Amino acid sequence: MSSSLVETVDMKAPVSLIWKLWSDVTRWPQFLTHVKRVDRIDERRFTWWLTLPGADKYFTAELTEVIPEERIAWKVIAGTQHAGVVTFHRLSDTTSRLTIQLEYEPDGLVEHLGALTNLDKTLANYDLGQFQRMAEDLAASS
Repeated sequence: MSSSLVETVDMKAPVSLIWKLWSDVTRWPQFLTHVKRVDRIDERRFTWWLTLPGADKYFTAELTEVIPEERIAWKVIAGTQHAGVVTFHRLSDTTSRLTIQLEYEPDGLVEHLGALTNLDKTLANYDLGQFQRMAEDLAASS
């Protein structure tokens, strides 16, 4: 049984800034709480190291679409199966919207419970809040 997740956050930061932050995969551990490390393999592939309740995991993903300041899509090519897309929307010169969509196969009891109890949604909202704070702090200081 696959699960899906769609979350959106609006922020007081220009789309160019949120694109710059999100498109640098090595920065993900700064705002994605379960991501401990991201290692770039090449321009299109990278390995994520995750710490999840009850398990540490890693997987290799490949970028399937990159349209600067519009969208980044990926799929897993080795490890826990999932795919996702993040879209960037300019609301004004100083405000933006970021939407993340994930499709994944829960693996094991903890992930199945997370999908059933909406824990995955809660974690995604928390992480997007972390990203929003980082982007707004950077926008305010520039």
